[in-house]
Amino acid sequence: MRASRLISLVLLLQTRGTMTAAELARELEVAERTVYRDVQALAAAGVPVYADRGRAGGYRLLGGYRTRLTGLTRDEAEALFLSGLPGPAGDMGLADAVAAAELKVLAALPPSLRDAPARAGQRFHLDVPGWFRESTPPPWLAELARAVWRDRVVELRYRRGEREVTRRVEPYGLVLKSGVWYLVGRVGDGMRTYRVDRVVEVAADGETFARDDAFDLGGYWREQAESFLRRMLGDRITVRVSPAGLRALRWAADARFAYEEAVAAAGEPDGQGWVTTRLPVESVAVAYDVVLRLGPEVEVLDPPELRARLAEAAARLAALYDDRPAQR
Repeated sequence: MRASRLISLVLLLQTRGTMTAAELARELEVAERTVYRDVQALAAAGVPVYADRGRAGGYRLLGGYRTRLTGLTRDEAEALFLSGLPGPAGDMGLADAVAAAELKVLAALPPSLRDAPARAGQRFHLDVPGWFRESTPPPWLAELARAVWRDRVVELRYRRGEREVTRRVEPYGLVLKSGVWYLVGRVGDGMRTYRVDRVVEVAADGETFARDDAFDLGGYWREQAESFLRRMLGDRITVRVSPAGLRALRWAADARFAYEEAVAAAGEPDGQGWVTTRLPVESVAVAYDVVLRLGPEVEVLDPPELRARLAEAAARLAALYDDRPAQR
């Protein structure tokens, strides 16, 4: 535990330069007193950690000191070669950079760990695109990736329905979701999201923008994804569900929050153990498919048109499976 913390302390100073004891304590989630003891232990072991006094002071490594990767465990080394996705990196035009970086990491590893990339490749393959999707990257993805890396303003010509629109965008990041690439960027005073495969043309004039370092791409995407799902699942149906149906609803519902909302809204079980609840759905037409997945473990109470449609489907199923000769 302490050895891992000491390595983390050295790496923090190596990457960030000077840091105060309070900053190190926050990053390492320990008390400042522990930081003082750790620094003393590192100095005793020969690591050149020095304290600069004064208002702008803190701990730093003596100029040019770099730790090697000999402290990696086998699990850490193998995980390192799983952390990058060669397919998406290649789509963004970074295949050569990733290959060069892996060679440098491999050269820095001790001999006992140099089989890590081979072991990882033999045991895991990450196939990112969804089923039934083209694997060809969008034509403007590499250009947008360069603009994201260099903080360069771009002018997008973008296909929206049957027409094309032009937007001047400050590209903050790219997101790969189920095989589809999205560009997140600032337009005016707000953030917008664009599907990269709908971009018709990208023009960059070399102008750069000042990035808001407080912007959290992962947090923004999670919020937008959930907001999109909640807007999409705007209707509600009333259903009566068996215990088995309620368990199966976890996989039949269109989103996790829809299942959670249905469970929270469920009333007291009746004499058969069934509960009545409301389920978020996109539309009555989509709800028909969702309810069919639960078979006889669910009864629709409202709306009447959905109940009638399911009753008709049940009658047709009963006719198909009725083995009585007279009926056939």
